[in-house]
Order: sequence, then C-alpha cells, then structure tokens
Amino acid sequence: MTTEPNPEPAYVAVDWGTSSFRLWLIARDGSVLAERRSGEGMTTAARTGFMEVLASHLSAIAAPEGLPVLVCGMAGAKQGWVEAGYLDTPAALADIPAAAVRIPGVDADIRILPGLAQRDAMTPDVMRGEETQLLGAAGELGDGAHLVCMPGTHSKWVRLSGGKVEGFSTFMTGELFEAIATNTTLSHAIAEAGPISGDNPAFRAAVSRMVANPALATNQIFTVRAGSLIAGLSPVDAKARLSGTMIGLEIAGALSLVAEGTPIALVVSGGLGELYKEALAAAGLSASVIDADIAVRHGLAAGARALWSF
Repeated sequence: MTTEPNPEPAYVAVDWGTSSFRLWLIARDGSVLAERRSGEGMTTAARTGFMEVLASHLSAIAAPEGLPVLVCGMAGAKQGWVEAGYLDTPAALADIPAAAVRIPGVDADIRILPGLAQRDAMTPDVMRGEETQLLGAAGELGDGAHLVCMPGTHSKWVRLSGGKVEGFSTFMTGELFEAIATNTTLSHAIAEAGPISGDNPAFRAAVSRMVANPALATNQIFTVRAGSLIAGLSPVDAKARLSGTMIGLEIAGALSLVAEGTPIALVVSGGLGELYKEALAAAGLSASVIDADIAVRHGLAAGARALWSF
C-alpha cells in the first residue's frame, strides 16, 4: 500500500484588515496546509511592526523559509506597511496581480495587492481588500453584467461586466446604523434589544418601504422613536425597523445604478449574509451567494498563480 506524499508548500496568502489578520499556508496543489487568525490588524501592526507580526505567524506554522507571500487588504493602505496604491476603474480584475507592490528591504518576496479607485469628481470611491474577493468570485459569476453586493460596515456594490469592474459605490450603512443607534434619541428605543434576524416582520416591512420610497428615509428613521413611545414597538422590533430602513435605503440606492433585472450576487460570510438575503427577498429580489472567506482565498490564489506561475 502506498501513501501520497505530503503536499509541498508553495506560498503564503494573507488577508490583512484594519482589525483582523488571516493567513493561509498554501500547497502547490492549492490545498490549505495551515491557517492562522488573530486581531493583529493594520492598527495593531502599525505599532508592533508588520514584519514582526507576519514572522510570528509564519514561525507558528513552521512555514519554510523563503516562501513568497501575497497580501491583500489594509496592509497596503497609506497608513499600512507599504502603500500599494489603486488601479483606476474601469479595471479588469485580471490586471490586479501585476500591480502588486513588493516590500523593500526584506529577503523574502512579499507583495501587497492594490485597491481600486473610482476617480469621478461627483462619485469618488475607493476599496481595498474587496477587489481580491471579486477576483476570487469572478470564476463563479461568469461573463455578463452583475451587481455584486459586499456587505459590511461600509458596504460595496460593484458593477461588474465580463471580468471588469465598471464602477462601484460604497454605502456607510453599518457605520451610520451604529451612530444612530448609540448617539441619537433612538438609543432609548433600542437600548435593550438583542440580535435581530432577517425574518423579523418589522425588518422586512422597513426594507420594503425604503425600496419603494427612499425619499422618506429620515422620516422612517424617526418612526423608530415614535413607535416605541406611542405604538408599542418593542426594543427588538425598533432595532429591526432601523436596520431594515438603513439596509433598504442602501438597496434602493444600489438598484438605481444598474439596469432593471441585472443579476445580483452577495459576497459575504456569517450572519450578515442571512440579513442581506432576507432584505433582498423583502425587496422582491434574489441573489446568488458566494462565501467571502473562500472568495478572498481564491483571489489570493489567482494572484499567486499570475505572479509566480504556480
């Protein structure tokens, strides 16, 4: 009986966010040999040293010396390790790897992928990290036009066509929700609320109202407060109404930028994905779902193949 030899490590893939760090040791056959996750994002690494953080994780998984490392995310920001800059839209996803910036002054071949920039004077926008998820998701999406939703604190809605990012729009939904929920009079209405789910009727109704009439957004936000005072709106339903109003407003804005009937894809992981799936359903829409964790790893793999011919 023969056994297969252990896969040979080929490169290291890193997704380095503002507050998170994820690393994978990848074999030549594409399999994941080891994985590391921590809270040592850009903010922490800027203080302790990016090379020091990376080296500690490489040591922890006993990665062979000299392996190339491909990084995406906020490590390439102006405040990060080395600024990787931006590709301007419209931009072909296949052009991203060639624009990677190499870290100077180190023996290893460590490169950081660039972000994307939309330099229109009226709608300037930037992304960093999401472009690698798009690169990884492109194979599942195929050709043709797509509207890709990437939920988060700052959600990205990307207009993708034939492997090219034609443009994108960032919606500050998560940050605005947190600011309104904690720093306005609405905080009294939702103070005791726990987590909400997308099947909450108050959430779905709020999404539908916003998609139908987004001009009433600030009025509908105030109904969260008024509803808790005079209409028996519970804290959970008050929170659900605020969330549905904010996400519905986001969906309405994104839909206004594309032709009716454009296929929608969600690139997302965790509970936020279920919330957005339910929100889209409440708006009468359906979406294909691509796991964001897998997408970023596939995007880094595509970049590594392009750079080092794995």
